[in-house]
Amino acid sequence: MVLHPPLSKPIAVLTIAGSDSGGGAGIQADLRTFAAHGLLGCTAITAITAQNTTGVQTWNATDSDLVRAQILSVMEDLPVRAVKVGMLATAEIVRTVAETWLDLESPPPLVIDTPMVSSSGHALTSESTTEAVRRLLLPLADVVTPNWEEARTLLGVDAIDSPTDAIAALSALSGGRSAVVLTGGHRSKGGQAIDRVRLADGRHLVLESPWMKTSCDHGTGCTFSAAIAAALALGNPVEAALHSAKHYLGRALLTAAPVGSGRGPVDHLWALRSAIEDPHD
Repeated sequence: MVLHPPLSKPIAVLTIAGSDSGGGAGIQADLRTFAAHGLLGCTAITAITAQNTTGVQTWNATDSDLVRAQILSVMEDLPVRAVKVGMLATAEIVRTVAETWLDLESPPPLVIDTPMVSSSGHALTSESTTEAVRRLLLPLADVVTPNWEEARTLLGVDAIDSPTDAIAALSALSGGRSAVVLTGGHRSKGGQAIDRVRLADGRHLVLESPWMKTSCDHGTGCTFSAAIAAALALGNPVEAALHSAKHYLGRALLTAAPVGSGRGPVDHLWALRSAIEDPHD
């Protein structure tokens, strides 16, 4: 069993994000997700974190000039067909990424994850960084994937509680251009994990998968957005890419095995493991 047939020509995906020393989220999760889709994963590292399954202990931002150099080095040489943006540690890095993106002649699809607080509750961005993401980066996105709390912070509202609130938030975050996924796996309903979506053309839909109670959910946001970028790189339209990523993450949660003493990572390589266990499938 494989996710995709072999490619006649290599395809690359770039992730602009922070490094997770524990391997469950950030750059490491993105690279494994890209590999699971048969793609070459490239990186522009924006921060170095010291973290494990119990949480983030500390982190340092990368120099913004080095972030720009990493992006240009990859984009000028390799067949990048999609880009995923994750943790941007400072407002200066956000500005650098936005300016670098605007300088590109033919930018590929851009997927923006908006991690602001780690799963253990550690703040990953400042208020000025969040404002820079909202003002400078979101208008450039093809897909944005905030959870409910991140959407509330980006919009500066007290709460997003009802379906009406969600529709208004999706519209505001889209700006009439981006597809926005309001991820809500923690808001289960009827045994389903439901994400609310507004596509760029204004259509609304929901993504559903069975709700799974698990301690292995570290890196779910990173993994979902990386899977969307991978599907876009493979030529899928946005709506199909969202469904593909939802399925991929669902299986990654289902097959994950506990590791460490905190919240373990999802199983990014579930398809590869299935192929090894049954090579004739």
